[in-house]
Amino acid sequence: MKREIITTGDGSKTIHIAEWDEQYHSKHGAIQEARHVFLMTGVEHYVTQHRDQKKIAILEMGFGTGLNALLTYFEAEKHNVSFNYVGAEAYPVSQEEAAAMEYASQLEEENATSIYNKLHDATWEEESKISDDFMLTKRKQRFEDINDTEVFDLIYFDAFGPRVQPTLWTEEIFTKMFNALKPNGVLTTYCAQGAARRAMQAVGFLVERLPGPPGKREMLRATKLGL
Repeated sequence: MKREIITTGDGSKTIHIAEWDEQYHSKHGAIQEARHVFLMTGVEHYVTQHRDQKKIAILEMGFGTGLNALLTYFEAEKHNVSFNYVGAEAYPVSQEEAAAMEYASQLEEENATSIYNKLHDATWEEESKISDDFMLTKRKQRFEDINDTEVFDLIYFDAFGPRVQPTLWTEEIFTKMFNALKPNGVLTTYCAQGAARRAMQAVGFLVERLPGPPGKREMLRATKLGL
């Protein structure tokens, strides 16, 4: 499918798939959406709930442009934690597409360009040391093929929306997510669709409806309650 680069509402870029009329990130603002859904509602929430935990394992479902990984990298020093970050992506973006995003130019981090390049230069299927506090493994993998068991503390569920890929928002997929999380692990997603929420609840998640990022009224956060 044809992919084109567009500018979103906050000036940051994303990839648009014309055939689906769908974007990798919100057209209202790629960076502000990522910060709201995955950093504030994901990382900050988890760290607050687990203040003594200094190593956090994250699974990103839909590595895409690498924006979520880049923003998460800079959370390590802020929260005094280290991340083991796994990004699952069935259809990786090209180096040219990644470079065209120009995310580093919009972040107030002097080494953002070099870090972003490291994320995309990292070899697929191998663990790469981006820094002492950030290990990255990129897996070329479909959502249906995830079979991890109690490995992750946090999941960024960043699949394309239910309108275009409804099979990724089912009990079957959320069972895999539930199994992949450790007890008290958290899944966060921009989606607030009722059917997706009910699928999460059906497999055992405690699901919260929370205020969404700009352009969306609500989003979902799901917790795998510990025993």
